[in-house]
Amino acid sequence: MRRLFLIGCLILVAWVHAGTQAPVTGRWRAVLLTPDGGTQNITLQLDARGESVTGKVESFAIREGRVEGSTLTLKLSGPNNQEVLLTGQVSGDEIVFKSTGLPPGPIQFVARRDTMGALSGSVSDASVVQPLMKEFNVPGVSIAVIKDFKVVATYTYGVADVETGAPVTPETMFQAASISKPVAAMVSLKAVQNGRFSLDQDINTILKTWKLPDGPFTAERRVTPRGLMSHTSGTGDAFGFPGYAAQAALPSITQILDGVQPPSNLRAVRLERPPMTGFEYSGGAVMIQQLALTDAIGKPFAEIAREWVLDPIGMTNSTYEQPLPPLRAKQAARAHSRTGERMGDPWHVYPEQAAAGLWTTPTDLARFAIEVQLSLQGKSNRVLSETTVREMVTPVGVGPFAVGFQIAKEGEGWYFMHGGSNWGFQCDLISHRLKGYGAVIMTNGDGGGALIGRLRRLIQQEYKWDALDSPIPRRYGPTG
Repeated sequence: MRRLFLIGCLILVAWVHAGTQAPVTGRWRAVLLTPDGGTQNITLQLDARGESVTGKVESFAIREGRVEGSTLTLKLSGPNNQEVLLTGQVSGDEIVFKSTGLPPGPIQFVARRDTMGALSGSVSDASVVQPLMKEFNVPGVSIAVIKDFKVVATYTYGVADVETGAPVTPETMFQAASISKPVAAMVSLKAVQNGRFSLDQDINTILKTWKLPDGPFTAERRVTPRGLMSHTSGTGDAFGFPGYAAQAALPSITQILDGVQPPSNLRAVRLERPPMTGFEYSGGAVMIQQLALTDAIGKPFAEIAREWVLDPIGMTNSTYEQPLPPLRAKQAARAHSRTGERMGDPWHVYPEQAAAGLWTTPTDLARFAIEVQLSLQGKSNRVLSETTVREMVTPVGVGPFAVGFQIAKEGEGWYFMHGGSNWGFQCDLISHRLKGYGAVIMTNGDGGGALIGRLRRLIQQEYKWDALDSPIPRRYGPTG
């Protein structure tokens, strides 16, 4: 009898312990702040059975996973036998993760349960958007929606500056952060189209004022513009550009690339592997390409970008000028912290123009995205031909990037996209490869990434994007 009692107690303890495991089974999404200061949307598919957890985190397989109470531990195995450890605290529909094994060091991010369409409301409704802004401490947001290859709606909420209370308007300029990169890629592709250099040319034959140091990594394959703009060149600068205080001395491009010595605030940009052997997001690579472009053309980058891309597309509220000219500063949003407070400086200055230095509006970035969409269909050639623009949406064979854009399949559609994260600013651009819709969302708060994820889902639902479609089931012949 005593034996049966003890067995019963053990069963009860096991049942209670299992019942207290945090519910982690399902699909989760997170906006990850990448080391360069950009953003990356990642998906987690988890299946918990007792304490054991299996599944995937993007391209990483879960080698070993356990959930004990509210603590989730995932050991991941990725490409090239890369090992990553994720430790998360589960609270309802959120998991706060800390990761180790990703350069340059430990990072934190928040994953939220993906309810696939459970959100309700519209981005046109202030009663829906404003509570979300308050939840994530975002002072201001500006939105442009693309449909049928046109900007069909713009919405602005909140303030450009919490201290002055100046409202966000469609003309308010935000820092595009890493969305600067695909716009800059279009500038370089214009030079390619004009025959100034080729995408697969040895970069050191284009550079004049600085050379990328040679070594064993380039013995068989050279660094090229294609590799630099798709983050497959082999450069190992897995860091973000923090920018510079408003009155600080600014480094030249060559000082940025050589690093270490003031006024540069980061280390040097150098190769860490042979070109095209792996993908590593690299703002430094984009800066090498910027220097190659200016060396080839003989003009400042901001001037080339204005003449070749911004003006032809009609991006009238956009500039790569750093620092921002005083007349433009009047229409610029201020940087705010994750708690929604005004930062010390109004914003940081980014001499890394092609990588992080574009000031713009969602409407202007939507015009840029539409130009890509139309050019892909041979319906516009204000900047690039149909043949050349395909380089922007065709992955190079290693990693998820084409020349400039990240390419991803969401639901049943293929999209070109890019996120951005500068000091006090978060933003996002996504457009369909074929169907003529998309969206641009820009915020002036460090908490903007989570808000962007919610707003993007609302837009996808309202405008019926195929990102939410399920695959068509296989069947035999017509059903009618």
